[in-house]
Amino acid sequence: MYKVFIRSVGILAALVFIGTATLQAAPMTSKDEVKSNNRDWASFYPHQYSTWKKTSESAEITDLLEKKPQLAVLWAGYGFAKDYNAPRGHFYALQSNQNSLRTGAPVDAKTGPMPTACWTCKSPDVPRMIQEDGELEFFTGKWAKYGNEIVNSVGCADCHDSKTAELTVGRPSLERGFESAGLDMAKVSETEMRSLVCAQCHVEYYFKSTAWTDAAGNEKVAKVVTLPWANGLTVEGMEEYYDALEFKDWTHKISKTPMLKAQHPGYEIFKSGIHAQNGVTCADCHMPDIKIDGETVTDHQIKGRLSQMLDTCANCHDESPELLEAIVARKLERKEQLMEIAMNNLAKAHLEAGEAWRLGATEAEMAGILLDIRHGQWRWDYAIASHGSFYHAPEETLRILSVANEAAQTARLKLTKVLTKYDATNYVTPDFSTKEKAQALAGVPFQKLVDEKLVFKKGLLKEWEKDAIKRGILDPEIRQGMSDNTAYKK
Repeated sequence: MYKVFIRSVGILAALVFIGTATLQAAPMTSKDEVKSNNRDWASFYPHQYSTWKKTSESAEITDLLEKKPQLAVLWAGYGFAKDYNAPRGHFYALQSNQNSLRTGAPVDAKTGPMPTACWTCKSPDVPRMIQEDGELEFFTGKWAKYGNEIVNSVGCADCHDSKTAELTVGRPSLERGFESAGLDMAKVSETEMRSLVCAQCHVEYYFKSTAWTDAAGNEKVAKVVTLPWANGLTVEGMEEYYDALEFKDWTHKISKTPMLKAQHPGYEIFKSGIHAQNGVTCADCHMPDIKIDGETVTDHQIKGRLSQMLDTCANCHDESPELLEAIVARKLERKEQLMEIAMNNLAKAHLEAGEAWRLGATEAEMAGILLDIRHGQWRWDYAIASHGSFYHAPEETLRILSVANEAAQTARLKLTKVLTKYDATNYVTPDFSTKEKAQALAGVPFQKLVDEKLVFKKGLLKEWEKDAIKRGILDPEIRQGMSDNTAYKK
């Protein structure tokens, strides 16, 4: 299947040249400044901008809590149990963040459940604010602190230098991650940059509490985005890193397990797959070169490309599109099967652990069980949080899911002994077959969260937008055609 990868080296080199040869101008030419308004780039790169705008076509909301209700049980006590949807295009990255029930309903700059770090991968205004305020100040405070500043969705300045238009990484967390893994960002090639601009967001990370003192002598604590790569880019290496720190993202509301939440380790999983090992970059598959008005440009409608195999896969593969589609479908089917088994076993383990605690189980009896649940769910989440993992690295994805399920089953076997000790051999886990039932078990006050969010959207969010337009950092024209779909108010 991969017999033509050897000839792909020359093709990829040509693609790199074509993709960068037309970058001859940028919005800023006289001073260092991040031009975060995507329309500032449109006159320089109209075709790239027009294809970026097509990411607005992914307006539909897919409610994954409705589709996979086990999720609400797995994330009980964590924001993802409230609201979790399939990803949409870059055009909607910022709106999805603002609309999510996870970001809450702040009433001012100092309220709400989430830290400023939750903006990190949603907007080119983030590197702008890091440049203006400094990274530690940016990562200090609540999400609502920057509501009137983070107003442009993922776009040009996230990946391109505003002065030279060259590919650039505007989030220092990636460079620190490279350093912790013993790598050197200064030595990466232009070809590698075609993946690294994606990797600055499509990676696993956590918010590291960092004490610091500002220029006025005020002591503060920043929640700094940090990549757990010190032990390598594998699921085991990152687990070892987190365990050594005794780090937890949250304590599970039902099982009391100190949990880890995988973010979106797309780059790490991709690096373990056959495409990365043969020099293919993210842009080669997700941003193929196309012709517009006789000009060859990179398509910025970043998405899956199975419908455009002749522009992507056919550059390296001799198989027919029909055969390749069938192969990919089979990979997805296998991932879905193992994912469902692992999810069900993990959800039942949480519920059985909750029953054990209720009956009087001791911490000594539960310690090993909770560790199995923590490790099993970490692996399951890691394998599926990167939504294209079944394609990027199918063998690794299936391996991780298998180990995740083994850990979940081990936890349940141990729980059988504990429940037997407390005369609960007949315990049957409650039904979590619907979103409503699962959220009830997780203690999610869904309607209350929705009501509060709608008040926020009609009030403070509108104030943020008006202020940004008045100060000239948001061009309302760029949002023309934007839907306001959500999973909670359709």
